[in-house]
Amino acid sequence: MANPIPTSMHAMLLTAHGDVDKLVYHDDVAVPQPGAGEVLVQVTATAKNNTDRKAREGLYPTRDKGDVTSFAMGGTPTLTFPRIQGADIAGRIAAVGDGVDSARIGQRGLLDFNIYADQRPDINLTPDYYGHGADGGFAEYVVVPADQFHHVPNSELADAELASMGMCSYQTAYHMMTSANIRAGERVLVTGASGGVGTALIQLCRVVGAIPYALSQPDKAEALLELGAEAVFDRQHIDQLEALVRKATGDRPIDAVMDLVGGEMTDRFIDTMIFDMKARDSYPRLSIAGASGGNLSEIMWTRIYLYQVQIFGVSHGTREEAAQLIEWIRSGQLRPVLHGAFRLSDLHQAERYFVERSKGFLGKIVIVPDSRWQEHGAPFAVIAN
Repeated sequence: MANPIPTSMHAMLLTAHGDVDKLVYHDDVAVPQPGAGEVLVQVTATAKNNTDRKAREGLYPTRDKGDVTSFAMGGTPTLTFPRIQGADIAGRIAAVGDGVDSARIGQRGLLDFNIYADQRPDINLTPDYYGHGADGGFAEYVVVPADQFHHVPNSELADAELASMGMCSYQTAYHMMTSANIRAGERVLVTGASGGVGTALIQLCRVVGAIPYALSQPDKAEALLELGAEAVFDRQHIDQLEALVRKATGDRPIDAVMDLVGGEMTDRFIDTMIFDMKARDSYPRLSIAGASGGNLSEIMWTRIYLYQVQIFGVSHGTREEAAQLIEWIRSGQLRPVLHGAFRLSDLHQAERYFVERSKGFLGKIVIVPDSRWQEHGAPFAVIAN
C-alpha cells in the first residue's frame, strides 16, 4: 500500500534577493495539490544550477548593468517571495490531477523545467522555469504539468544521477547547438567545459557527430577527455588560445564556439574561428548562454560583420528539444556527470561549495530531501573537509 501523502512538508524558501541567509528551511509548508493536467511529484533529487544563485542574488540585468533583478523575459518579473527554487527535478508521481491517467502514479521521471507560454513545440520566446516563476524541487513535493514530467524507467540510473541530467543544463546545451546548426564533423569549442552545461555540450557534440574541444582547468582535463573532448585547453593560457587550437586541429579553425564564459575572453574565442577563413565551409558561429567570466565584453563590430560571425543568444530550449533529450537519456546515449549530493537542510553549505569549486569539481551537485537521503543521497554524499 502506498504511503499516505502528508499535508505539510519540508522545503527551503527563498525569502528575498540576497545571500544564502535568504534561504530559510521550513518544516510546515503545505503540500501542493495537483490541478487538471498536473501531477504531484515526490522529489527524490534536484540538481543545483548556477541560475539558482543568479536568481537569488538578482543577477539578470538586461538594460542597466547595476540592476538587481530577476529573470523577466515575459516583460513582468515572475519571481515572487517566498519561492521554492530548484529546476532539475527527479522523483516519482505520488498523485494525479483531473485528466491524468492514474496508472502514472509511481512512475519515476525527470522534469522538463520550462514554463512554456504556449504549446508551440519549436520555439520558446518568453522562457520561465520551475524554481523561478513557480515553485521547484528544493522541497519534498512539487506540482508540475503531467506532459512535462517524462517517464524514465532506466533502473541503471540512480535518481541522483537522473537529476544531474536535468533540462536546465542539457536543454540549454542542446539549444546552443541547434541555434548554431551544429553538424557532424564540425569542430566546436566548449568554454566553461567542466560545469553542467559544458559537460552536456561535450556529450551532445559526440551524439550528433561533432568534435568538441574543451576550455577548462588542467585538473579537469583527464575527466573531460574521458567524457569525449578531443583536446582540453588551459583557460589560464587564454592569450595563447589560437596557437593551442592550431596545434590541436592541424591549423583548422574552430567552426563554432559554445560560450558560457563571456567577459574579456569572448574576443579570444572569436580569434579561434577566423584565423583562416579560406579553410572554412560555413560561417563562424558563436552561441552564448552564460557570462561567468563577466557580463561585459569589448568586441570590435568590424570583426563581427567583416568576418560574418553569427551570434546566437540562448537561454532556454523548446519542447521538441526536450523530447529528443529524453529519448537519448532513455537509450543511454547520454550519461550522468554527478559530482555529489547534499541534504536539502544543508543547502547553504551546498551553495557555498558550488561557488568555491575548490575540490576538482566536475559536473553536477544534487540536493536530496532529508527524508529521502538514505536511499537517494547518501551513496553520493559530498564529504566536505
